[in-house]
Amino acid sequence: KVKEFRLKSTKKPTQEAAQFPTVFAEMRQPDNNYVVIPCHSSENRKYIPFGFFSKDNIVANSCSCVPKATLYHFGVLTSLMHMAWVKTVCGRLKSDYRYSNKIVYNNYPWPKEPSGKQVAAVEAAVQGVLDSRAKYPDSSLADLYDPLTMPPELVKAHQALDKAVDKCYRRSAFAGETERLEYLFGLYNEYVEPMIKAETKKKHRKRAKKI
Repeated sequence: KVKEFRLKSTKKPTQEAAQFPTVFAEMRQPDNNYVVIPCHSSENRKYIPFGFFSKDNIVANSCSCVPKATLYHFGVLTSLMHMAWVKTVCGRLKSDYRYSNKIVYNNYPWPKEPSGKQVAAVEAAVQGVLDSRAKYPDSSLADLYDPLTMPPELVKAHQALDKAVDKCYRRSAFAGETERLEYLFGLYNEYVEPMIKAETKKKHRKRAKKI
């Protein structure tokens, strides 16, 4: 059936792939640990339920992934800090979150220079989140992250993770989401300023050559 389906395609590469019907036509599967990001998620959730998987799990087309990810990367992405960014810059499907790798992930201002101790604290807190999830093997991530039924121990694990991630950005706690956003956009401006200056210089050089 796969062979027949591919032969009916109008695309030549797909037709050629019909010779190997038991093999994926496009290999985009990571060969290492990765963070899986659902492309769409309910706006009612406090946290988007990201996953941390090994190469033995296949990424569905309803998700994106961050290959070569560590527990630290997973921890930052599943924190309130990242969620504040998501809520502000992501697209929407009706009112639900529509996560984009180009708009949301690529532009996200990660902690500047976290120390080894800070990274280790995030990884330890992440393990607490994963351990809490593992206690409910019969529940899906959708069940676990329902705002009305989220297990108390999972809530506490996330709170510990949020504190660990916050400290990677600065020592003092954030008063709320507005303060988080002010800090993140300030950091974003700091990161992109050198690129803007470099681009401006290129334009001036091109104009000078024309003159």
